[in-house]
Amino acid sequence: MSSCRHLAIIMDGNGRWAKAQGKPRTMGHLAGADNVRNIAIAANEAGVKYLTLYAFSTENWKRSEEEVGYLMKLPAYLFQKYMREFMERGFRIRTIGELDRLPAATAKVLRDAEEESKDNPGLNLIIAINYGSRREILLAARKYAEDVRDGRANDLEEDGFSSYLMTDGIPDVDFLIRTSGEQRISNYLLWQIAYAELMFVPESWPEFTPEVLNRCLDAYAHRDRRFGGVHES
Repeated sequence: MSSCRHLAIIMDGNGRWAKAQGKPRTMGHLAGADNVRNIAIAANEAGVKYLTLYAFSTENWKRSEEEVGYLMKLPAYLFQKYMREFMERGFRIRTIGELDRLPAATAKVLRDAEEESKDNPGLNLIIAINYGSRREILLAARKYAEDVRDGRANDLEEDGFSSYLMTDGIPDVDFLIRTSGEQRISNYLLWQIAYAELMFVPESWPEFTPEVLNRCLDAYAHRDRRFGGVHES
């Protein structure tokens, strides 16, 4: 059973994986969507309670209109294909990001999945879509300033500020994995990964199998997390 409570993954490399096989980038994104199901099940079986997946960043709007349009259809594909199984397994679907800036049909699919699964007791499968961490922190600071102005808030501690973030009620990230060999955070959960362990793996997201996940979780279990302190030998 994994000691990792909250696992976050930057799902990178779909397009490069497809290109290496002579396929269009969209086929990589489709394979990546199917792999969400595989990794969610494996994470749940490993004892992970919260799995946050970076599906679409605020910067991804810079991609071609065709690719963005395809990506916006993937939530419907994912939940039409796997929602019944997610429900049977007790998964709770949650989202972080600005859904009101998504196409209406995409936002509806995500909100419907959240509503249908809101009482489920199992794995929290959190989809970060139209999400950017700097934007999240800016919006949180703006809301806090409004609450101070209107007398709803006063002194603020770190825990108090966390309640203004999109991840309110969700514990901080324990372990962050990025696939496809890139070694950067890409504006993802900057507040929430303050003391997370990081790992960058060469496998692209479609190649990131449950076996690779379990290998990563095993490596995480052997790391010494000190949270700024010192463990006496």
